[in-house]
Amino acid sequence: MNNRDFKEFAPENIYHVYNRGNNKEKIFFNDQDYKAFLLRLGLSLGFTEKELREEKLITMPYSRIRITNINEGDFKLHAFCLMPNHFHLLIEQAKNIPISKLVLKLCTSYAKYSNLKYKKTGHVFQDKFKAVLVEDNPQLMWTSAYIHMNPVKDKLVKHPDEYKWSSYNDFVSDRNLSIVHKDFLIETFGNQNSFMKETLNFDVKDGL
Repeated sequence: MNNRDFKEFAPENIYHVYNRGNNKEKIFFNDQDYKAFLLRLGLSLGFTEKELREEKLITMPYSRIRITNINEGDFKLHAFCLMPNHFHLLIEQAKNIPISKLVLKLCTSYAKYSNLKYKKTGHVFQDKFKAVLVEDNPQLMWTSAYIHMNPVKDKLVKHPDEYKWSSYNDFVSDRNLSIVHKDFLIETFGNQNSFMKETLNFDVKDGL
């Protein structure tokens, strides 16, 4: 596979970004934690808190969160999956602001939330996130399928549509999270049916 520590980010490139909990520990313990991460992800993508609180999967009790200097359109989120001890994001850098800035803001804000909630100190995530540059359509399709089949691979569910903390249902059902840009992946696969077929045919043993 490609360089797993790619850091020379450039506009119009798509990256598979992932990180796990420090010492492989859990980072999400309940629904509120997943929602807190998605809320911060949405803010990091430039959406307003008002817009995000209209999303059923994201809305949570009010809290003051400051994630600044990122505008909607700086990045495009093509897919995601949040697992108990790690996360996967398929992100396009649309402009000159590097994806590393988004990931730093996202992880720092979530770590503060988690440490405060669980009365802990220290690192929540491993020090360095990983980023793989997506260089062609076959790799893009492979990465999308890998991300969406992660819950099946880890035996959390038998079918990806049973797992709500990924973007899979935004592609195959009427769920329509505003933070997910679906059109590009659907176009790459050909259509919605091909997306579903190729994802479900993915060999879950063929991991990173």
